[in-house]
Amino acid sequence: MNKKLLILPLFALIALQACRNKTNQNADENGEKALPLVSPDFNADSAYAYTKAQVDFGPRIPGTAAHQKCVDYLVAKLKSFGVDVAVQGEKTQTYDGKSFQLKNIAAAFNPDKTNRVLITAHWDARAFSDQDTDPANHAKPFDAANDGASGVAVILEMARQIQQKQPEVGVDFVLWDLEDYGKANDETPDETTWCLGSQYWAKKAITTGYKALYGINLDMVGGGSAQFTQDEISRQAAPNVVNKVWEIGNEIGYASYFTKIPSGKLVDDHFWMNKAGVPSIDIIHYNDNSGFYINWHTQLDNLANIDKNTLKAAGQTVLETIYREK
Repeated sequence: MNKKLLILPLFALIALQACRNKTNQNADENGEKALPLVSPDFNADSAYAYTKAQVDFGPRIPGTAAHQKCVDYLVAKLKSFGVDVAVQGEKTQTYDGKSFQLKNIAAAFNPDKTNRVLITAHWDARAFSDQDTDPANHAKPFDAANDGASGVAVILEMARQIQQKQPEVGVDFVLWDLEDYGKANDETPDETTWCLGSQYWAKKAITTGYKALYGINLDMVGGGSAQFTQDEISRQAAPNVVNKVWEIGNEIGYASYFTKIPSGKLVDDHFWMNKAGVPSIDIIHYNDNSGFYINWHTQLDNLANIDKNTLKAAGQTVLETIYREK
């Protein structure tokens, strides 16, 4: 019997089974078959490793050695994916009178393409655990594994995938600095002590006439039992984008994460992206009843409480959204 004739159908059978397995793994909570992906397979193990790499530097608080080491790492990692990278910013004063060199990290795939999508997350860490149940911890820094590192890690994995398979639109990534150094219980109308990196970017974007089809901000996208509700700013400023992203999340098997539940006004980085004329939404672990991620701004926001399933849900949904654009 000719072994070569047997090998060819065997390879075909293996390839067909691998394809079926990939599709079958992408099912919703009820076991129903989800729609097949047009995007590359988002690797949650890789995203977890990127989260750990950031946490290993220590809390990335502006003005510290950990902050500088992390910015160097993020710039080098993005450049390794073949993307144009720039660090942008200026001396910026925080609400407590301190001054830091703001370091937003901007990266652009296919900068010549007119149709673009903007994906963002903040990379800095808050300097204090002011929501910790133990008052003795309030002045201590924390690892900021979810509140910061997870969104950045999802972006790094998306960039790695985009290098290997280009979508039809250009993709801009911005990693915000000085997002989380705001004043607790900020009572200013737009909570301007927070999101200093996106405020700086918005002013520049208006000046330069930056345009994108829409923007998606990622914040706390790695915690266990995450629920991404639809906040008021997102629903009012970019309702079509909210509907698109949540529909895609549901279609590809992540309905328990992308819950079609409205929530209140959250002034996050997407607020300032909208101010710059880019219709933008926030994917954030928040619910009006339970509040933010349970370990938000506490000592327990660490690597042990990062869930790869959540990284996968957020990353695959946003990646699929990008690859469906024309």
